[in-house]
Amino acid sequence: MHKNDDASATEQDPAFGGPLAGVRVLDLTSVLMGPFASQNLGDMGADVIKIEAPQGDLVRQIGPARHDGMGPVFLNANRNKRSVVLDLKSHDGMAALHKLIADADVLVYNVRPQAMARLGLGYEAVKALNPRIIYAGLFGYGQDGPYAARPAYDDLIQGACALPHLIAKASGGIPRYVPNALCDRIVGLTGVGAILASLLARERTGQGDRIDIPMFETMVAFIMGDHMGGLTFDPPLDGGGYARQLSPQRRPYRTQDGYICALVYNDKQWQGFLREIGREALMRDDERFASYAQRTQHIDHVYDVLAGIFEERTTDEWIAILERADVPFMPMHSLQSLMQDPHLVATDFFTDVMHPTEGAIKSPRNPVTWTNRKPAPPRPVPTLGQHTAEVLRELGYSESQVQAMVNAAANATTSTA
Repeated sequence: MHKNDDASATEQDPAFGGPLAGVRVLDLTSVLMGPFASQNLGDMGADVIKIEAPQGDLVRQIGPARHDGMGPVFLNANRNKRSVVLDLKSHDGMAALHKLIADADVLVYNVRPQAMARLGLGYEAVKALNPRIIYAGLFGYGQDGPYAARPAYDDLIQGACALPHLIAKASGGIPRYVPNALCDRIVGLTGVGAILASLLARERTGQGDRIDIPMFETMVAFIMGDHMGGLTFDPPLDGGGYARQLSPQRRPYRTQDGYICALVYNDKQWQGFLREIGREALMRDDERFASYAQRTQHIDHVYDVLAGIFEERTTDEWIAILERADVPFMPMHSLQSLMQDPHLVATDFFTDVMHPTEGAIKSPRNPVTWTNRKPAPPRPVPTLGQHTAEVLRELGYSESQVQAMVNAAANATTSTA
């Protein structure tokens, strides 16, 4: 694996630097899916070099910002990276990229493979420069099917893997997208796992690899793991779907003064819950509540009865009752109240960082912790091209060459503006 100056420092203290200290990741991704994946690798200690076109990653422009190109979506998907601007349409820009490829452990991209091939960066070409490289692509569709060359975005994949259909079944007939880039983030994390597995295999065998992580197939597996239902069998036993998840009554419960999220699930929880509210007879007298199997079969009725019960008391009263009954519950947060959740406050989940150009910013940290290989303090999210000169010097370019390439990238930015 690549040994840079930061990694050498961490080798003196093996408990500091993160589990991927010494791994160099060449990040050719943009927007969200790929950057989220590479940020996770950076959080684990990898040296992530983000290659940006002269105009920068499009996501830099999303949302409110204090300065151009430093919007909140970008700030929350690109920490622990170094930004290098290269004009890959120029000979010098591509030559610099080739040098970076030769010294990288991982190359990750999220455009269509056909676009990489047109740039001369298909797997075989990259492998010729670095046979040990892990070449990881996150893109729309598997390359052996008819959708192979199609572009893909989160909304499209949500629709294709039946999420809006499921939402419509569960909530009144109107199909909607999940209000989150769910596919980008799930597929990004799937890519992280695949990259880590390939790095481990390379340590054992010495061989690099090409990894394809298609959005469509990944999300179909993710969704249908819950919803195959009777379609699991041949011939099918039903039309598929997990009844409890699809119940229109499966939602936060309204209380006298708000909402609460609670799940009365197994027999012990039901017995404790009904005892606390003085309705123990319900499980004995109504067979629809008598067992897990019966409740599952009559889930719409069960949830409807619960909804009526929860409207009888305030949220604080229910919190006390659910705690005594040992029934799982959580608040129904807004975006603002979530950031004040006492557990997240106690665990310092939303970190306060003084960014060198953006001032005070707040970000969710990586939720994973390591006992024996702690990551170094996070590297601030880079401004566009912040590390271009630094990385070019590491590649052995002279000061005059560095300045010429920096100027060429700036001129390319102007010409595309």
